[in-house]
Amino acid sequence: MPRPIISPSVLASDFGQLTIECKRMIKGGAEWLHMDVMDGHFVPNITIGAPVLSCVAKSVPGIFMDCHMMVEHPEKWVDDIAAAGGSLYCFHIEATSDPLSLIKFIRDKNMKVGVAISPDTPSTAITDEIGLAADMLLVMTVYPGRGGQKFLDRCVPKVAELRARFPNKDIEVDGGVGPKTVQSCAEAGTNVIVAGTAIFHAGNPEEVITALKNAVITAQANNSV
Repeated sequence: MPRPIISPSVLASDFGQLTIECKRMIKGGAEWLHMDVMDGHFVPNITIGAPVLSCVAKSVPGIFMDCHMMVEHPEKWVDDIAAAGGSLYCFHIEATSDPLSLIKFIRDKNMKVGVAISPDTPSTAITDEIGLAADMLLVMTVYPGRGGQKFLDRCVPKVAELRARFPNKDIEVDGGVGPKTVQSCAEAGTNVIVAGTAIFHAGNPEEVITALKNAVITAQANNSV
């Protein structure tokens, strides 16, 4: 099984102190930082883009920016995100008609590739060919577009279905995930946990990051028995 990775969602951070917030998460044990890029079209919200990511990359050397592209026409932004220092470019399967060509385009820019599905999209939308070509698969457990939503249990079986088909892939969950909801995700096979308010708004983020990682470690150990 792929190793546990915690990717705090900066959508829940204080954007006025974004680089400080990112450093705080890394100090607390986070390996990735989940950067929610929203364009006001694919989702109704507008957040950050390449100029902000570029500033973060310069201020936080070595940061792994897990860029979740909630945008229409995701092929348009590949060059900009790569130039800004994006480490992983995750696009929504619903936003493109040619995912395989997009995967190749992203990889040619020296970024890892993620493919995301929204709550109403079945896991079968990620075909075997697409799944094998990507580095990471993202199952949204809330509707994309804003933070603080309630976790949708009905999305968890999609994690299990994808894990059965892709035992060695990074599988990420994003939306409403925290200490109270992580267990079902971990037991289904996720290894990359995105959490926003549960980490950034915690009195001790390090404890939450550790608890989330331990939930994945425990589930992996139980699943291997």
